[in-house]
Amino acid sequence: MANPVPEVIASEAAQVNTEVGHGGAPSHAEPELFGLAPFQIVSVAMFVLLLIAFFGAKVHKTIAGGLDSKIAAIKEQLDEAKQLRAEAEALRQEYADKIAGAEKDAEAMLTNAQHEAEAILEKAEADSKAMVERRKRMAEDKIAAAEREAVEDVRNRAVNAATSASRKLIAEKHDADADKALADKVIAGI
Repeated sequence: MANPVPEVIASEAAQVNTEVGHGGAPSHAEPELFGLAPFQIVSVAMFVLLLIAFFGAKVHKTIAGGLDSKIAAIKEQLDEAKQLRAEAEALRQEYADKIAGAEKDAEAMLTNAQHEAEAILEKAEADSKAMVERRKRMAEDKIAAAEREAVEDVRNRAVNAATSASRKLIAEKHDADADKALADKVIAGI
């Protein structure tokens, strides 16, 4: 079966354009209103609607008022942002100063600790030298005391030895006559 050709039903109101278009094909006629094409009609309708909206309903004042309030809000936000930035800069500067002060304090504390450590070390060295000197002196004093005791002991022993030797000698060499003569001599000398 072959493709049937669709049947076109034409009404009396329809206009058939029998003009020949490009390449010999019939062309289609577009509808017109007051001699304007459809896109021109839509453009004119939009223009009229906008004129009514702006001048009739005074929308432009509402839009301008809304824009003015939005501009005022943005200016207020900008002012607030400037103020916050200034506060942040001041706070940053304050903390930078505190950090610098803390670093100076840390350096001063470190220098002070080094000086104190050096002073403690010098004092410890001086104390140890003084202790060594005291102990040396004490040892020398003990040695000197031991020498004195030894010399005294030797003297005492020498005296005891001399005394006992002289007793022996006297006992051996002196008799009663010699004692009498010695006693007479001492008495005569007085």
